[in-house]
Amino acid sequence: QVQLVESGGGLVQGGGSLRLSCAASGSIYSIAVMGWYRQAPGKHRKLVATITSGGITTYADSVKGRFTISRDNAKNTVYLQMNSLNDEDTAVYYCNAAASTTTFRDRYLNIWGQGTLVTVSS
Repeated sequence: QVQLVESGGGLVQGGGSLRLSCAASGSIYSIAVMGWYRQAPGKHRKLVATITSGGITTYADSVKGRFTISRDNAKNTVYLQMNSLNDEDTAVYYCNAAASTTTFRDRYLNIWGQGTLVTVSS
């Protein structure tokens, strides 16, 4: 079993920065992709950014140039550095991972964290 725990959310003024962290733990064998999604009030959950174990990244157009995703494979941790925040970035941010366990090494599970709230005040 694999768990994801996010941290780093909070209240920030417009134009400010925050850094989110997400640590994976449990019977991890491999994590192929880690990423961040967000869900604003009354809206669907959407992709923010992803990163593979090899460091290949993807970003939503709305965050390109402002957000940076990074990963520490040794710590099974993914980060999201968020700069130039605006009120449209207000959302619950969820960590996601495609991970396999030591029991089922060839089966990748889609794992979600509990979410961390980011509120940007204008």
